[in-house]
Amino acid sequence: MAGSKLVLEGRISIISFISGLAVIIIPLLVNFGSHVDWIFDYLTDVNGKIAIAAYITVINGFLLIIYKGPLYKVAVRACFLGFTFGCGLTLSFADTTWTHFGWYMCSLSFFHYSEYLVTAIINPRSLSLDSFLLNHSVEYTLAAVSSWLEFTVEKLLVPEIKQLNWLCLVGLVMVMCGEGLRKAAMLTAGSNFNHIVQNEKAQSHVLVTTGVYALFRHPSYVGWFYRSIGTQIMLCNPICILGYTVASWRFFRERIEEEEISLIHFFGEDYIEYKKKVFTGSPFISGIRVNS
Repeated sequence: MAGSKLVLEGRISIISFISGLAVIIIPLLVNFGSHVDWIFDYLTDVNGKIAIAAYITVINGFLLIIYKGPLYKVAVRACFLGFTFGCGLTLSFADTTWTHFGWYMCSLSFFHYSEYLVTAIINPRSLSLDSFLLNHSVEYTLAAVSSWLEFTVEKLLVPEIKQLNWLCLVGLVMVMCGEGLRKAAMLTAGSNFNHIVQNEKAQSHVLVTTGVYALFRHPSYVGWFYRSIGTQIMLCNPICILGYTVASWRFFRERIEEEEISLIHFFGEDYIEYKKKVFTGSPFISGIRVNS
């Protein structure tokens, strides 16, 4: 019964995400002429804003009618992420200087939604609203808001630094590779993956050393590390590039050490031998020290 319910939540999230993503069709229904920047006109025009507000209201109304309680909470979050992805996609194809921020919106919303969806696929027993990672931590929220503020302020004061297309492309590649590595790690680990470090070994826990785990001991953290820095390179945010690098490095150093204490407790010599052969993947992070 529990398994069926969780599978249902995953399906609801997909339907809701697509419903939010469908906001991209609104420009096709609103006539702004034939100029190349018509999509951006749609986003900033009063009629466009009214159309978006109406769309959000209608979709939310349908979700309230169709889903109740916990299922609605899943649906509204997935719909919001789909809507954000759709707006980001629209900006990405608009003839405007906000194109790279559109890339960022797509990457951020996809990251949070895919964390939930992949968890629903590989480990439905651990699936919850927290699997969206929208409430990851106060520090995470502050970091995100800081990047938005830096991008906006610098775009107003020194707009030329936001148009370094080659640097934005480097950031985009880092984001895509980091995201791909993290999701590959989650899918490879399967039910062994959990967003929360486990202190007690479950009967289903096994030591995964194949696939991307043959390259790095902590591939999901490596992916997140480079993806997070890549978002700021993509936005050409010099202050946040430095801040994200330092904060992410410190976070994952502590997280890896904490996790490896549990892994050594779970798997003993098997993990110690694996640890000797495979690098953590994160720069200048060796993990917990083990006395020979």
